[in-house]
Order: sequence, then C-alpha cells, then structure tokens
Amino acid sequence: MSETWIEVATTQLIAQYGTVPPPWVPYPEFHPYSAFWRMGGGEGHIMVFSAWWRAQNFDEAQAVAYFHRWPPPAAWLPWMIEAIWDADEPEPYFELVEELGFGSQEDYERDLDDSRWE
Repeated sequence: MSETWIEVATTQLIAQYGTVPPPWVPYPEFHPYSAFWRMGGGEGHIMVFSAWWRAQNFDEAQAVAYFHRWPPPAAWLPWMIEAIWDADEPEPYFELVEELGFGSQEDYERDLDDSRWE
C-alpha cells in the first residue's frame, strides 16, 4: 500500500526536525490568522500537524513539554491552548499559560498587530 501525502510529509518533517514542528517553525513569517493557513503550503502543514498530533495522544505534561521545545510566538498562544487543552476559548487558560512560561494575554494582544507578520 502506498503512503498518503500526509504520511510522506510527516516522514520528511521528522527527518528534518526530529519531529513534526508546530506551524510557526517552518513558516515563522506568517501571522496565525493569515489566509496562508487556509490554502497551499500552510494548510498542508496544519493538516499534517493535526494528524500527527492526534496520533501522539500526548497527556497534558507531554503536550506542554512539546511546546516548551517549540515555544510559540505570543500571537500563536490561542492555537497552542487549543492543541493542549482542546479549548474553544483561550481566555480561561492565559493565566496558566503565563505560569508555564509561554507569555500572557497582554503579550498575545500586543503581538497580533506586530509588523513582522505577513
């Protein structure tokens, strides 16, 4: 049976990074709310990451450790919160995220409008 494109991409990312990295690692220039993540390479990476992430079945401590290895820019904090806690609303988690050393809600709000993002 031949591999799916997601399996091929997963294998390539693991060869390059040692694991499947979160979106901001291979594409650091793109804002988390960019259309880039809804088509083309960005959409493909999100699909690969999502399939790989689900397969890992990380517990909370393992998920937090993964993101400590790949700390998100502040604008990506809600995305990370959703990945770790499957939370629809990030606000209740910002205090915990800050305690874990990832940044605050204020950092997130400030970073959303940073000029570095495409």
